[in-house]
Formats: sequence, C-alpha cells, structure tokens
Amino acid sequence: MSGQPVALITGAARRIGAAIAETLHTEGYRVVVHCRRSRQHADALAARLNALRDQSAHVVGGDLLEFEQPERLVQQTLHAFGRLDLLVNNASSFYPTAVGNTTREQWNELVGSNFAAPYFLVQAALPALRDARGVIINLLDIHAERPMPGHAVYSAAKAGLHMLTRALAKELAPDVRVNGVAPGAILWPESGSSDADRKKIIAETPMGRTGTPEDIANAVLFLVNSSFITGQIIAVDGGRSL
Repeated sequence: MSGQPVALITGAARRIGAAIAETLHTEGYRVVVHCRRSRQHADALAARLNALRDQSAHVVGGDLLEFEQPERLVQQTLHAFGRLDLLVNNASSFYPTAVGNTTREQWNELVGSNFAAPYFLVQAALPALRDARGVIINLLDIHAERPMPGHAVYSAAKAGLHMLTRALAKELAPDVRVNGVAPGAILWPESGSSDADRKKIIAETPMGRTGTPEDIANAVLFLVNSSFITGQIIAVDGGRSL
C-alpha cells in the first residue's frame, strides 16, 4: 500500500481525541475525525490540520450506537483516503448511574459507547486493518480495574473493553496489533465534578497533579510505533492505580 498512513479516531472533535488526532497528524498520518454532536469543533480541527497539510484531515459524523454506523464510518474513511492503518476507539459516554435507579437507556448508552461500539468498529475495520497490518488502540480507564463508586455500569463497560483488548490481541495477531491506554485524571468531566472530588483525586495521585491530553496522545503514539507490543494496557495516571 502506498501513501501516508490513515488513522480513524472516534470522538476526536475535542479534548483527548483532538490531541490524539493532532499528534498523529504531526507524525505524518492523515486523520479521520469522528464526532457525534461536536461538528463545529471537528470541522475547525480538520480545517486547521488541512491548512498545515492539504487533504490530510476529513470529518465524519454519526452516533456509534446506531446499528449501521460502524460499517458506514469505515466505508467513509476508505472512500476519503483509500486505506486504514490505525483505529483509535476513543469515543465514550461517562456519567454516574445509581444502582436501583439505572435506566435501560443509560445502560445502552454506557455499554454501547464504551464496549459494543469499539467491538463492532473493529469488526467493520478488520479487512482494511489486515491489509495494512495495522493497529488498534482502545482508550480505557483505570476504573476498568478499580471501580468508581456510583459508576458501576461505566466501570463494567470499560472492564469489558479491557478484556476485549487482550482477547483481540490474541485473536488478530500477527496481522493486527491491539493495545490500550488507560488514563487517570487528565481532564475533569464537563459536569458533576466538585472541588472536593478533584482535591481527593489529586491527593490519591503520587505525581500530585493531573496529566494532559498530550500525555495520552504520546502514549498512543508510543504503542503505534512499538511493533512488538500487543495485548498491553498502559496506565497514564500519575501513579494513581498503584
């Protein structure tokens, strides 16, 4: 296959996803920026990247919970750039669910975005990734192994993705490598995070501070470039999971 490699990053319009897209673009990737609701941010990011290197970024929108969306997203990527070398499953829903009051809608959204959508995206992308001898990076969470109080469904969904990462690494080798990055405190949630919660989390972090989106993007890049690493999950959490 010829040409610059192509990365599809879900949930890439803002925050960590955007940092991953920018880092990969700097390293020579053409990037497909997926968004659900943040189309304005996604378009602005793509415009900025295309100004640096013409026709190097493309935006695709869609709700990954819709049955046909994973296949459609991969087809749009191949139509735009003709290949797919890297899938970064970053899109995620996050909010508390009290046991006893969790709705089916909340269950479907949290499990769907954090576990089911990555699986079906992998399934849709697999032929192209095999052709490219490509890479899959799943964005996990340290709470896949250390459940967060009040977030049972979210924690369980990320735990499922944790095991899926390892299972796929065995099943897809040697053609496709599969790894994960598990952030700790990087960016605070956009709602539902009190000053007391934040101080407690910092106090539990040996590095005594939050990380940055670029810390996550650099870990993704490391795993992409490490051709003999598969089935591994790197915690980028300032030591909080110790």
